[in-house]
Amino acid sequence: MDSQHYYRISGMENGLRLESRVIEERIQKAVDSGNRYLEVEAFGHHGLGGRLWKAGEETVSVRILGSPGQRVGSMGFPNTRIEVMGPTSDDVGWLNAGAEIIVHGNAGNGAANAMAQGKVYVGGNIGARGMTMTKRNPRFEPPELWVLGSVGDYFAEFMAGGIAVVCGYRPQDPGNVLGYRPCVGMVGGRIYFRGPHEGYSQIDAKLTPISNEDWEWLVSNLKTCLDAIKHSHLFGQLADRAQWQLLEARLPHEKGSKPRISVKDFHQNVWDRELGRGGLIGDLVDFDRSPISVITSGHLRRFVPVWENREYVPPCEASCPTGIPVHERWRLIREGRIDEAVDLALAYTPFPASICGYLCPNLCMQGCTRQTVNILPVDVTQLGKASIKAKTPELPPLTGKRIAVIGGGPAGISVAWQLRHRGHEAVLYDMREALGGKISALIPKSRIPDEIVGAELGRVREALPHVYLQQKLTQDDLEQIKADYDFVVIAVGAQKPRVLPIPGKDKMIPALEFLRQSKLDQVKVGKKVVIIGAGNVGCDAATEAHRLGAKEITLVDIQEPLSFGKEREAAEAIGASFRWPCFSKAVTKKGLELTTGEVIHADTIIISVGDMPDLDFLIESIATDRGFIKVNEHFQTTDPKVFAIGDAVQLGLLTDAIGAGRKAAQTISDILEGKRPRGDTRKMLDYTRVKVEYFDPRLTKFDGVEECASQCSSCGSCRDCGICITMCPQAAISKKENGKDFELVVDPERCIGCGFCGGVCPCGIWNLVENDPLE
Repeated sequence: MDSQHYYRISGMENGLRLESRVIEERIQKAVDSGNRYLEVEAFGHHGLGGRLWKAGEETVSVRILGSPGQRVGSMGFPNTRIEVMGPTSDDVGWLNAGAEIIVHGNAGNGAANAMAQGKVYVGGNIGARGMTMTKRNPRFEPPELWVLGSVGDYFAEFMAGGIAVVCGYRPQDPGNVLGYRPCVGMVGGRIYFRGPHEGYSQIDAKLTPISNEDWEWLVSNLKTCLDAIKHSHLFGQLADRAQWQLLEARLPHEKGSKPRISVKDFHQNVWDRELGRGGLIGDLVDFDRSPISVITSGHLRRFVPVWENREYVPPCEASCPTGIPVHERWRLIREGRIDEAVDLALAYTPFPASICGYLCPNLCMQGCTRQTVNILPVDVTQLGKASIKAKTPELPPLTGKRIAVIGGGPAGISVAWQLRHRGHEAVLYDMREALGGKISALIPKSRIPDEIVGAELGRVREALPHVYLQQKLTQDDLEQIKADYDFVVIAVGAQKPRVLPIPGKDKMIPALEFLRQSKLDQVKVGKKVVIIGAGNVGCDAATEAHRLGAKEITLVDIQEPLSFGKEREAAEAIGASFRWPCFSKAVTKKGLELTTGEVIHADTIIISVGDMPDLDFLIESIATDRGFIKVNEHFQTTDPKVFAIGDAVQLGLLTDAIGAGRKAAQTISDILEGKRPRGDTRKMLDYTRVKVEYFDPRLTKFDGVEECASQCSSCGSCRDCGICITMCPQAAISKKENGKDFELVVDPERCIGCGFCGGVCPCGIWNLVENDPLE
C-alpha cells in the first residue's frame, strides 16, 4: 500500500522526541478509531506494534520507519502484521502471541524471546539468546523464527517449543552460523540450519535426519520467508537439501547417563532383599508387601474430590443486602428461561427494576469474582431494567395472621411484600399522600423515570390492598395497633433533618425538603447554590439545583466527601465543585461564612448533614439508642411483638432497607409457624476456587442480557459444562440425573485424587479434601 494511505504517527513533535508511552497511546487510539494501516516514525521508541487487540478479527498493518527501540511487536496479537524497514534493537517479538513481524535488516539480542505464537522473519543476522524460552500451545500453530543470516551465542537456550530456521546466508563471512553453545537446556522444538557450526549441547539436543515431509514444509515456507524479506532471488541458492541439517530436543529418557531400573527389578532385588524374608525385618512382621500402584485409588487416595454444589453463597449474592441469587437468574437466561429469570427477583424484592436497574450502587457487581482480576463484572443493571416486565406472582391463601407495618417506604413495602407472599396479611400505614417513601418522593427524575416507579408501585398495590395513607400516629395509636395485630413492624425511615446550631440556620433549606419540593417543581433556587454536606443526598440536591437553573454550585464538607457512585458522577457532570475541609460559622445575607472568615457567596443554601428518624410515637417498651431503635440480629426490638427495620434502625442504602424487610419477614413467619428464627448459614465461596481464565478479559461492554449470562462464572453453582468429566484422566466422574436436577458422582475405584476436576472447574464446585485416615 502507498504511504499516502497509511495513518502516520511520528515520534517527534515540535522538535522534541515523544515518550514511548505517548506513541503507544496514539497507536492504540488510531486502531480504536478504525485505522488499519499505520506508519510509525521511530526514534528509539520501544514496544511498537504490540497488544493491538481492539481491532478484533481485522488485520492491522504497522510499518516502522527510522530506528525502533527494544521489544518491537512485544505481546503481538494474531491480527497484527509489523514490518520494520531496517534493523531493529533487542527483544523483537518478545512474548509474541500471534503477530507476524518482518525485519529488513539485523536484529539485536533476544529475538523471539518467550514467543508462544506468530512468526518473526529477519532479513539479516540476530544477536545472542534468540529463540530462548519459547513455548508452544498445542491448540495453535507453533511459533516460528526465520533468520536469513546467522544467530548469536546461546541460541535456543531453554527452548520448549516452536521452530527456528537459520538460513546461514553470509556471503562475506561463511563461518559458524549457530554461535557459541546453542541448545543449552533445550526441551522442545526444532532448529533447521544451513552452514557450518562449532557444536551444540549434545546433552539437550541431537541431530536428526530431515524427512521428506519436513523438507516439503521447509521449502514451502522458505519461499514465504524470502518473499516477506524481499530476497526471493535467493531461493534457488538456499533450497539445496544437502546443505540443511535438523536439531531436535532430546527426550527426557535420552538425557540420563545412568541406566534406569524398572519398578519390578527394584521390588525384587532391593525391596524384598532388604525387607523380605531373610532381610532386616522380614522375619519379625507379617504384612502384605505386595506392590501398591504408584497412582492409588479408593481408600488409599490421599485426597478425595467432593462435589460441593450450592453449598456456598456466591460473592454476588453475599454482597447483595437483599440476598438476590443473581447467578441463578443468569442461569435461567442461559437456559432460555428469561421470563423466569425476570420473575425470580420478585421473591426477594418488590422493586427489582427501580433498585437493581437504576438506584442501587450494585454491590453484587462490586463483589463479582471477575473484579478480582480486573475483568468487567457482569452487568446486572440490564437484568434489573428488564425486570419491569415481571408479573405479580400468585399469592398464597391467607393464614389469618395480621401484621401492621408502619411506614410505606422501601423497607415497609419490602417487609409487607414478603409477609404477604408467606400467606400473612400485611396492613400498611404511612403519613404521606402516596406510597414509595424516598423512591417516589425524593429521588430526582434524572435518576429514575416516573413510569418505572409508578409501574412497580402499581404491582405492589395489587399484592397489598390494605394501605392507610396520611396516618400520623401517636403513642396511643401504636398501643392500639399492637393490640389489634399479631406483630408490628416499624419502618418510618429517617425524615427529621439534622441542623447546625449557627446564626442564620433558619435560612437553610433541609435537603430532603428541597428534594421533595423539587420533585413537584414547587421550589426555586438562585444562580449560586451552596450545599453543606457532600454526601450522596447532597449530590442529588446539586443535580436538582442545576436542573432548576443554578449556574454555580458548591458542596462543602468537614472531611473528604463520602459520596460515590452515580450520585457523585452526576454532580460532577453538571460542574459542581467540592470543597473540604470547610467549617460553617454562620449564614449571612451574602452566603455561607466559614470559620476562616471566608464567605462563599450564595443565593440559596441547602443543608444535607444527615437525618434522624422521628420516633415521638414510640411506646415505653421499645428502647432506643442515640436516636435510633434498638434491635437484635433478627430486627426484633425490646418489645417482642414489635420489629424495626430500615433507616429507623441504622442509616443505609435502599437495598439495605429492602434486605432488612426480607429478613424480618422471615423471622416473623418462623415465629408464627412455631419455628426458631433461621437464617442462611452458608459461607461465601472463596474467590480463589473460581477460574475466570475461561472468559475474555477484553470485553468492555455487554450487548444484552444473553451475553451477560454467558459471562457469569456461576460461582458455587454447577454450570453442567462437563469440563471436569472431560479432563478427568481416569474417567472417574459421571453425571447422575435426578428428575429435573442432577449431580456429579465420583467412582472411588477409578479416582486417583489428582485434583484435576477442582483445577479446571470454572464454578469452584469441586473441593479436594484429605481422605479418612486408615486404621
